[in-house]
Amino acid sequence: MKVEEKTIRKKFEHLNSNKIPKPNLLMHCFNAFWVGGFICVIGQFVSDFFSRMGVPSDELGTYVSIVMVFLGAILTGIGIYDKLGDFAGAGSVVPITGFANSIVSPAMEFKKEGFVFGVAAKMFTIAGPVLVYGIGSSVIVGILYYFLRW
Repeated sequence: MKVEEKTIRKKFEHLNSNKIPKPNLLMHCFNAFWVGGFICVIGQFVSDFFSRMGVPSDELGTYVSIVMVFLGAILTGIGIYDKLGDFAGAGSVVPITGFANSIVSPAMEFKKEGFVFGVAAKMFTIAGPVLVYGIGSSVIVGILYYFLRW
């Protein structure tokens, strides 16, 4: 019986692989490139705006990050960022607006379960591991740098 199931499974996988449309990889890469670039251009406009407003250069990155995370959260909240993600893939995920999307999306999805067990508990389900391993690896690199620098 097991051999027959394996044979049926292989036939199904073969038939299924022939019917699945092949994605246009070049077009996906192009869309990711220009959408990610456009998000970065918006960030540059925000940076230039704050620079003209007299914000010191050492604080400029903080201001831009706050505005871009806010824009990503707002666009996620009104349903635009998910459509952008479907269209652009990694081009919308890599910039800091993708970080905002990864926090807001689960929070919106589980808001019916309440603020504590829904929003607060699920908010960092996607971004949490990134933060943990990002902070952990930066601590390890910092310690190595401290001991190995000349």
